[in-house]
Amino acid sequence: MNDVPQALRERALTALSAARARTAALTDCVDEQDLTAQHSPLMSPLVWDLAHIGNQEELWLLRHVGGRDPMHPEIDSLYDAFEHPRAERPSLPLLPPAEARRYSAEVRGRVLDLLEHTTFEGTALLDDGFAFGMVVQHEQQHDETMLITHQLRKGAAVLAAPDPGPPAGPPVTATEVLVPGGPFTMGTSTEPWALDNERPAHVRDLAPFWIDTLPVTNADFQAFIEAGGYRDRRLWAAEGWDQIRRHAIGAPLFWRREPGGWVRRRFGVTEPVPAQEPVLHVSWYEADAFARWTGRRLPTEAEWEKAARHDPVTGRSTRYPWGDEDPTPAHANLGQRHLRPAAAGSYPQGASPLGVRQLIGDVWEWTSSDFEPYPGFTAFPYKEYSEVFFGPGHKVLRGGSFAVDPVACRGTFRNWDLPVRRQIFSGFRTARDA
Repeated sequence: MNDVPQALRERALTALSAARARTAALTDCVDEQDLTAQHSPLMSPLVWDLAHIGNQEELWLLRHVGGRDPMHPEIDSLYDAFEHPRAERPSLPLLPPAEARRYSAEVRGRVLDLLEHTTFEGTALLDDGFAFGMVVQHEQQHDETMLITHQLRKGAAVLAAPDPGPPAGPPVTATEVLVPGGPFTMGTSTEPWALDNERPAHVRDLAPFWIDTLPVTNADFQAFIEAGGYRDRRLWAAEGWDQIRRHAIGAPLFWRREPGGWVRRRFGVTEPVPAQEPVLHVSWYEADAFARWTGRRLPTEAEWEKAARHDPVTGRSTRYPWGDEDPTPAHANLGQRHLRPAAAGSYPQGASPLGVRQLIGDVWEWTSSDFEPYPGFTAFPYKEYSEVFFGPGHKVLRGGSFAVDPVACRGTFRNWDLPVRRQIFSGFRTARDA
């Protein structure tokens, strides 16, 4: 008996179930009014995400893999992310919450039947269960998007999670780490559920550089504010300076200054800004200005990946900073296990061979790089996943945040966004030439 299909089936089932449980938790905790409201023009109503998840699952698994007819073709255009910008979606005739839930549940029931009988053969979509992995990652990415919507939502807290514990082990003493120059393998050709923009593996040759051992903290960023960083035109890219002047930005999103010090709003709770947490909700322009203020710079995407994956002893590029094993709670802050980053210096078991900490989880890290294809890139299974976003308009973020599920986070995973974005769970670390 061939155990490979059964192992793939079990992996897909576990991942599909975990994603759907998280989707339910993010949508069952609010009432119908909250589900249908648009909490920010930057985000969709939660009910749109809920039905969009089901619609994409139907499209790729039931239609493309299973060859089945559309269940409700009349709704396809409503949930096409490229046809309707987020700001317009509340005006569409969307499925009400109860119908959206029924539709997604009906799709899932049919998908589980398909999964039970698939042989994982015949098309590239089925190789290594890729189509199921793609759909799972899509749902988890929308779960992170919905968590961002929860952060933007006004009103009392509806989500809860335990806080991370204090950093374990001895304190970090080195503020930066030297990454040696030379070649390393970037990207992947073997990770079964890697998406098209992570492929193919290719060799990059980098000069030596220094990179921060830890992400930049709130205390670090507060020093930038107090030193007048938001008022110093010399630190800012032209578009960033225009943004902060036009919108009167003087601190990370959700921060405000009170007589007793800085406070922030986090998922409906107002609290003092924790000094040792990695800074969160900053744009690329803010990260770039801070780096210039320190006399440093943001790492390139290739530098970030080399710091995260290259083992100088073996010369290998590992799946994660700590090696090839899947993440555990001892390695990184992932999966919405906590609703905040862990303090800088946490997760010593997740350090890279060179000693760089928290490269995976906690906060997405801005890099200096534009989102571009790797040499030999091939769009798969559709151009709209990556190809249409390539170019200087989007900057690359790496590493994942506390809101990212492990299935959608690895050493090769690439995120991208507009450099003005602040509502995302974004932070950064800095680098310098050696």
